[in-house]
Amino acid sequence: MWKDYFGSDANIYGLDINPVCKKFEEEQVKIFIGSQSDRVFLQELKKLIPPIDILIDDGGHMMDQQIITFEELFDCVKDDGLYVCEDLHTSYWITHGGGYRRRGTFIEFSKNLIDYLNGWHTRQKDFTINKYSKSIYSLHFYDSLLVIEKRKIVKSFSL
Repeated sequence: MWKDYFGSDANIYGLDINPVCKKFEEEQVKIFIGSQSDRVFLQELKKLIPPIDILIDDGGHMMDQQIITFEELFDCVKDDGLYVCEDLHTSYWITHGGGYRRRGTFIEFSKNLIDYLNGWHTRQKDFTINKYSKSIYSLHFYDSLLVIEKRKIVKSFSL
């Protein structure tokens, strides 16, 4: 059924902590078992997968899982690709490491991405353009969802 949407040459890569998920593998579907909060595992995973068109973080609901997954796997998304993180509502749940305006939540982390997106316009020397400034084209926040459009970005100028 997924081939109807993505085409017969598409590949799907999944990541889950539960080994039972391996049963969903098929010819063009590969499931990796590991933790989203394990940087070493994610760094090894990056070596095994090709560049990604659309990355959907539909797994971890804890703050470290969402942040570490973004920090480690955003680079795997192709230029003109999408990075999607869902279940952002857990940033407001104390039980998941969240809380309203609590430091260390994915919501607070992603608010910094707004600065990187617009960083080219700052005149303050203490702001440093980084890889996110050079690759985030847009940020779209929805109820419990963030969609990041990735493109190569160069410094804009006015005539």
